[in-house]
Amino acid sequence: MTSSVAESWTRIEAWLVDNAPSTYAKLAPPAERAAIATAEVDLGLTFPTALTESLLRHDGTAYGVLLPPFWAMLSTPAIAEAWRTRTHIHGQEPSDAEPSDAEHEYGPWWHRQWIPFAADGSGDYLVIDQRPTRKSGRIGDADHEDGCRFDPHPMWASLPRLLEMTATALETGDLLDCYERVVTDAELTWDF
Repeated sequence: MTSSVAESWTRIEAWLVDNAPSTYAKLAPPAERAAIATAEVDLGLTFPTALTESLLRHDGTAYGVLLPPFWAMLSTPAIAEAWRTRTHIHGQEPSDAEPSDAEHEYGPWWHRQWIPFAADGSGDYLVIDQRPTRKSGRIGDADHEDGCRFDPHPMWASLPRLLEMTATALETGDLLDCYERVVTDAELTWDF
């Protein structure tokens, strides 16, 4: 059974305090519920419970890498802005237009039912797939050039699973997929 978002955050925070205090210092304070509600209205989407719980714990990581291999979690306003930007670039294609199977490993360049929650600083986002399929809630890598890929590794099954597996990799030092935690000058990074 997957740990709760709160349990995973407690483990991540404890490890960061002891091992990567510079990264810990970049964790933002909690989001305001009103800000989350405003973002949901802007997007026309309800955030998944796990994302709301995470934002109420830390409203982003201030461009500090937390998730492997190089993802910084977005603040609530940054989530809304990233969604608006990608949606604007993508154009007015209807949200139900699917070039292929919605549960396939590769998705379109963008979909209005994806909620970006982490960025790599190069125009790519981790997204939570909110399309109503068996795989709703899975995480995809929305590349700014190649479209979205939904890796089958278990860490990408959901945000709770990603946080739990990140916490475990931090605590044990074991590889997470092919990523290894590294701390340099009290800052967390991940190596391949």
